[in-house]
Order: sequence, then structure tokens, then C-alpha cells
Amino acid sequence: MKYFYILLPLLLMQAAFAFAQQKLPVIKAKSKHAAINDGGYLDKNAWTISPGIKPDIYTAERTRKTKWVTFYTDIDSIRVKVKPGTRFNFMVLLNGKDSCYTQIASAIPPEVDAGPKKAIQDTIPFTLTSYDAISFKAVINETDTVTLHFDTGSWNVRLTRDAIVKKTKLLSNQPEFVAGRAEPNFNKLNKVLKLQIGNLTFINPDFAATERTAHEMDGRFGWNLFEGKQVELDYDKSLLIVHSGRLLKAPKGYVKTNLEFRHSFMIVKGAMKKGGREYNSDFLMDTGSEQAIILDSAWTAAAAYSDSLKLIRTIVLHNPRGDKFETRVVVAPGFEMGGLKLNNIPALILGARNPAGFPINDLGNDVLKRFNVIMDFKKDRIYWKANGLMNAAYREKS
Repeated sequence: MKYFYILLPLLLMQAAFAFAQQKLPVIKAKSKHAAINDGGYLDKNAWTISPGIKPDIYTAERTRKTKWVTFYTDIDSIRVKVKPGTRFNFMVLLNGKDSCYTQIASAIPPEVDAGPKKAIQDTIPFTLTSYDAISFKAVINETDTVTLHFDTGSWNVRLTRDAIVKKTKLLSNQPEFVAGRAEPNFNKLNKVLKLQIGNLTFINPDFAATERTAHEMDGRFGWNLFEGKQVELDYDKSLLIVHSGRLLKAPKGYVKTNLEFRHSFMIVKGAMKKGGREYNSDFLMDTGSEQAIILDSAWTAAAAYSDSLKLIRTIVLHNPRGDKFETRVVVAPGFEMGGLKLNNIPALILGARNPAGFPINDLGNDVLKRFNVIMDFKKDRIYWKANGLMNAAYREKS
């Protein structure tokens, strides 16, 4: 069974119809730059007002809770209540003449009543690389084969610039580059109209170029491609199984925990352990990281957790944007989540501001691969079960 992801075209057609039929609220602007307060988080550089895009859609950060989103121009503002499935249309009048049709949309699409639902499963084999990347062969626009990894710490589809140049036809619309007379312009690529991963098909996925991704990979795809579905990662059998329609009930032997979202990152609760004490924390799930655990410097300082831990070494990490972070690698005595325990885990302590943009600890795939998981993006739950990699050696020897 194939999933044809036509949500974006449908939303655009519905939005265009709505704009044509409604008398829209209007706010004014003299500058193209706008700020957005999304559920209490203000980003002063969040938006560029674009008269040429109809509609220009701002997708609010994912949450199942009702929240307020406020859109600020340099001289005006509008406040909108957002809950799952909602879309709000308005117009920005730029410099008194340009009508900019804008929409604030929930990241969770509207519920569609399609009658009785059948259980649908799509099973795709994957390769766990030597760098712990969950790797798949993918085909772009039915012609270009690339290697992508599933990254729960990312969104949408990203391809490295090197892969775009060497493995795709996404620059074929730039004759000067094709003729060798100009550098590639990665802001004017051909569209990714179709992405195939195994027997899954994604139509018009949100796509962009990136500087970096996991070792040996051409790019990555994020969790949000599976919104409203369940994604099962079975490391014992090297299978990714996507459940839709009537969703799967958790098998026996799995431990259930809540799945939360912050700035659209997947968050689970756990605890670091030391000296008989538990240090509770939120953890970002990041299968795109080859590390075991990354501890936020602000959290370790506030909890005084890193005091007296054995130092393994000091290293420099890079995030996908190329930023450098000097880190200390220490031995963490223990980690626990939902009653599942690990001992003597190598943990990196960041020496700079967290690249996620907020204080949060991080579970990389050197820990996550030790559990078969079912991620339920319909009810925001996650199910865990220890697998055959539970006692495997860590990449960073502790």
C-alpha cells in the first residue's frame, strides 16, 4: 500500500478558495519583516511578508493543546487561536498597495472522516550503519537515487549540497551551472515532486538543501512525514513499519511513555542517575545523532550532575549548520526511562549553548538503537522494549 501525501496541494487549493470567498481581516505593514509569538515563544525574525505567494502559510509549532499565535508587523498585529486542524486566513497590506495573503495553520492536519478504517502496514527494510544511522535508499522524481536516514531530531526532507550536485537533476534548471560557467544556486532548485522510500511515496514534500547530515548519508527525512500514523522501528529485524488506518495496539512486553513536543522536537521524560540519586529531565529523541547521551550544559550546572564524573576525553562536534561545539565526554553512572535502565553510558556535556535553541538533554541513536520502539503520532505516545542491542558496546568506550 502506498501513501500519497497530497495534503499540501489540498491545503493550498482550499486556502485559495477560502481567500476568494471570505472578507479577510487586514493588518498593515511598511516593512517585509515580521515577528511571531507562537504559544509564548517570540521570534523577532520569524517571517518575511511575500506578496507573490498566495497563500503564504505559517505552520505553528506542533501541539495538541489550544494556544495563541500573534503575528506582528512593524506597525500592526493580529492574534489567532490555534488548535489541531485549524487554519486562519488574513491579509497583510504592505505599503498600502500590496495584498499579501497569509495563513496561520496548525501543524496537525484536520481530521478526515473516511468511514470504517482498515489496518494498513507498510514495511521497509533499513540498514543500521557503522555510525548508527537508520539508512534507506530513496528515489527522487523517479530518476535520482540517494541514501537518506530517518532522523527524529529533524523535519521534512533535506539533501546535502554535495549530493544535489553529484546525484540529482535538481540543478538542471540552471544552464550556466550545467555548462560549468557558474556556481550552483541552492535557493533556486527544481522541486522535489515525488520521493519514494521503499513502498512509501511522498508527493511534494517540503525540501531544502543542507550543509551536513549523518556520516555517509546524502540527506535525511524527519518524523513529521508520518503525522497521524504510527512508526515502528524494529532494530532486531532492521525494519521500519508504518501503521495507518486502524492503528496498532501496543504488543505485550512494551513500556508506554508519553511523547511530548517542544518547538516541534520529540521529547520524552527520563532520569540520569548518580550516587543513588535520580536527576529527572526531558530528553530530545534524536536518531540522527551517533552519540549516546548529550547533556545540556545549563542543566548539568543547575543539577550539579557532572561533578566528579570520570572524564574520557574532550572533542569538537558540528551540528547540521556547521556550528562547532566543544564538549567533554564523561561516564554517566546510569540512565532510566519508563523502568528501562542503562549503566555506565558515555555522555557528552555541551560546552556551549544548546543547538536546539533551548535547554534540553538529548538521546542519540547509540542509546535509542537498544530499544525497539513504536512512535504513535496520533495519540502522542511511545512504546519501548529492550532488544538484542541492549548490551552492545558503545561507540565511545566508557
